[in-house]
Amino acid sequence: MTNITMIEAAAQRAQGVARQTPMLSSPFLDEIAGRRVFVKPECLQHTGSFKFRGAWSALSGMAVDARARGVIAYSSGNHAQGVALAARMHGVRAVILMPSDAPRVKIENTRALGAEVVLHDRETDDRDETGARLAAERGLTLVKPFDNPLVVAGQGTVGLEIAAQAGEHGIGTAQVLVPCGGGGLTSGIALALEAHAPDMVVRPCEPEGFDDTIRSLRSGRREVNARRGGSICDAIITPSPGEVTLPIMQRLCQPGFAVTEGDVLRAMALAFERLRIVVEPGGAVALAAALFHAEALPEGDVIAVVSGGNVDQAVFARALGVRG
Repeated sequence: MTNITMIEAAAQRAQGVARQTPMLSSPFLDEIAGRRVFVKPECLQHTGSFKFRGAWSALSGMAVDARARGVIAYSSGNHAQGVALAARMHGVRAVILMPSDAPRVKIENTRALGAEVVLHDRETDDRDETGARLAAERGLTLVKPFDNPLVVAGQGTVGLEIAAQAGEHGIGTAQVLVPCGGGGLTSGIALALEAHAPDMVVRPCEPEGFDDTIRSLRSGRREVNARRGGSICDAIITPSPGEVTLPIMQRLCQPGFAVTEGDVLRAMALAFERLRIVVEPGGAVALAAALFHAEALPEGDVIAVVSGGNVDQAVFARALGVRG
């Protein structure tokens, strides 16, 4: 099980490798939310998302012989690119199982980073089963996108940075809103803040219709989404929260938010207009919650994590058109 010692060790291994992303703010966003809103832009991380942190943590922390055999991962694109880059930096091969409907930019970038891409049908194929089969057939080490303690530890380094940067910005207590798919980023941040900023409250954010984590926290058991595709928020569409991550979130997280695609597109446009950052739909759900659902939060500062920026041009143009 991931703990703060593992997260701090992951941060040590990532020094000089992963980027430390800044904390951004805008008076225009504060006015919309009616409070101070700070944005942690992981879209500025290597490969355009926080996933590089977890991938580097996993590859740098695994046994040398396991890494030397090569690695395999399954992902809609951000974990794919993170693992592909981490594998290239370690000089080992990577095979990535990706849904055929993933954004083309993510598929092309993963291939450009040197990985072999195997496409599958998100709606009909069991990616866990296919990934395990390919790993066994090819002798590869499987790096799961969130149900891996080393991956969670790497994602938790975002929380270490939030805790340190909060002091620089005069942030004491805060609601920390995090885009949530399988829960690796949410649970990692929650563990880091428990140790270094215990007055901060972590809340998962998801797209409407794919709110398995929110429902799981409410029911106390792993809930499953009725659909596995059909959302612009592809980066955080998972069948259910992870077995590793859900117990952490049950212990440390407060109820989260489900946001509409309309809110997501507006948040993407505002992030570009006011912060000059490019955000993908899945990466914008926490910012959407911070801007358009602030009335449901206790008073005080909000920190919204932007988890990625790998968006196809057509989708980004659609978001900008919402504001036009």
